[in-house]
Amino acid sequence: MLKKYTSQNITWADLKKPTQEEIQNLMIEYKLHPLVAEELLSPTFKPKVDLHSNYIYLILHFPFFKKGPNGDSKFISKEINFIIAKDFILTVHYDDEIMALEEFTKIFEVDSILNTGKEKILHAGYLFFYITQKLYESLSDELDYIENRQKQIKQLIFNGEEKKMVKEISYMGHNLLDFKQAITHHREVLDSLEIAGEQLFGKDFLHYLRSINNKYRNIYHVIKTTQENLKELRETNDSLLTTKQNESMKIFTILAFVTFPLSLIASIFGMNTVGTPVIGINNDFWWVISGMVFITLLMFGFFKYKKWF
Repeated sequence: MLKKYTSQNITWADLKKPTQEEIQNLMIEYKLHPLVAEELLSPTFKPKVDLHSNYIYLILHFPFFKKGPNGDSKFISKEINFIIAKDFILTVHYDDEIMALEEFTKIFEVDSILNTGKEKILHAGYLFFYITQKLYESLSDELDYIENRQKQIKQLIFNGEEKKMVKEISYMGHNLLDFKQAITHHREVLDSLEIAGEQLFGKDFLHYLRSINNKYRNIYHVIKTTQENLKELRETNDSLLTTKQNESMKIFTILAFVTFPLSLIASIFGMNTVGTPVIGINNDFWWVISGMVFITLLMFGFFKYKKWF
């Protein structure tokens, strides 16, 4: 599906799930190289930046949340191809609607980006700058969601939900790893883009390209910080679980230690022998029970003195 937007003689063509016919038409209309058109037909899963005579061909992958059928969410990497010229920009992607792009179309349609009043857009490179800013802002919002979820997990851990949080923490760690892997190569690509963008658009545009790079670096820094925080949560959760397990084992050990001599006494007095002490006198049963209770209380007093519980 191809959508076109035009303002100030700058065209933005957004193509979702491209067909061969649509790519062929774009190649003719915008004079794209046949190899570029061929690459646009399907995802490449590898970021890149190429400088051609009159445009830049750029591929980036962005991680986005996708809700599963059971209400769980996971990150999936979505590829966006950019072809940036002076009077047009093409975006090609292969998945369902990308919300950041959809939101930007509404801004573009009302010209709130291009008609700033103080600054007139000189070429489509500025439009690329605003699009990438919107995309990175959406990633920042998703990281904010993860940070808020970490705070909830921390609260649940200290409320006694350690066992439930083991799966939650592992799941979040896996998502963060996918998120990080999806944008790891942005740094090299954006560094190369600064060189290509300066050659195509001039030195005045270099400031905007560096701003994009800085936006990415901030996102990457937040990811690393979030991973470190999650690591601390995992260690805290594991420590609390281990402590609870040790307490349980200590209780079972004490119970076993208490019941062993009681079982031994019961076995001794249950022996079918002649001359067993106490057996045969008045209230012999209660004397045996009283002895067991006394030994139990004596052992519990000893455990309390040793601060074993």
